[in-house]
Amino acid sequence: MRVLLVEPYFGGSHRQWAEGFAAASTNEVHLVTHDARFWKWRMEGGHVTLSQSASEVVARHGRPDVLLASDMLNLPAFLGASRSFLGDPATALFMHENQLTYPASHQVQELLTHAVINWTSAAAADSVFFNSGYHLESFFGALPELLGRFPDYRHSALIDGTRARSSVLPVGVDLGRLDSVVATRTSPPLILWNQRWEHDKNPAEFFGALDALADDGIDFRVALAGEAFSTIPGEFEAARDRLGRRVVHFGFAEPAAYADLLRAADIVVSTANHEFFGVAIVEAIYAGAWPVLPNRLAYPGHVPEARHAEVLYDDFDGLVDHLRRLVKAPPTESLGKHVRHYDWSVVGPQYDAALQALVS
Repeated sequence: MRVLLVEPYFGGSHRQWAEGFAAASTNEVHLVTHDARFWKWRMEGGHVTLSQSASEVVARHGRPDVLLASDMLNLPAFLGASRSFLGDPATALFMHENQLTYPASHQVQELLTHAVINWTSAAAADSVFFNSGYHLESFFGALPELLGRFPDYRHSALIDGTRARSSVLPVGVDLGRLDSVVATRTSPPLILWNQRWEHDKNPAEFFGALDALADDGIDFRVALAGEAFSTIPGEFEAARDRLGRRVVHFGFAEPAAYADLLRAADIVVSTANHEFFGVAIVEAIYAGAWPVLPNRLAYPGHVPEARHAEVLYDDFDGLVDHLRRLVKAPPTESLGKHVRHYDWSVVGPQYDAALQALVS
């Protein structure tokens, strides 16, 4: 089976997903991509130039049996631009995130254009794959409010059918690469932040909790990794100044250094207000770090229900209490085996089966 995978934003977790599937699949997978820049333009106009690139791929390799696109693509517009050469492949949309439920801030304004592109792409696809159950539920929960903003022909009759064509297919993660990295945990315990340096990850609450530990005289180290973009929340620089020698890493970590940090970390923390899956957290859990996670979003699905009380917190005081307990008595247990099912060796065959069923 020939798969044409279209990814307008080929970077970060989107790139890892595209390359990971291409490597894990037993099918013939061809990637059509654009650089991971200018995400708004990618959603608004990327379909034109991606169609041009796709025509070259189809000319070389033949028409695809299935088109797999990420949520950054305006799928109906791409299909229209590609009608002369694409044929009539089955179409699947993979939802990494969506613009319907992205938390607003002074930097990120509500942009109905991008939310509507997400919706119309889902409505046009033969199948829609969401990376978590939480994501699927939140997307369809937000649709009535979005569509209710418009004056007429509000698409309401299409919601149930689109949901019936939707299912959960997790992001594959290359966890196997961490198997050969030796754990190097030392004292005092190391707390890891390995997510994007953006407002939706709520760094202010994370650093507030670290400040509370420091004020109590509790000894710990902190590694601040993760990807930063052009505008970095001021909390990071300010926290480095306040925490001083406790900060043992600051900034983006290259792959080898990042793997070492994962294996060295005793605790990994998220305070995110926006997360549909959480690849970075899954990586850290697999590497042996004990997770401290908010009781919301996709996180409860990453740990056994019997361990929720030990991992999940409900508010700031709960976050501080978890950290205080774990720093004073670092965990000797790992929950890594509970996220092993996200490895591409397991997820890849699931993708192949879902796409084959769609084509059939």
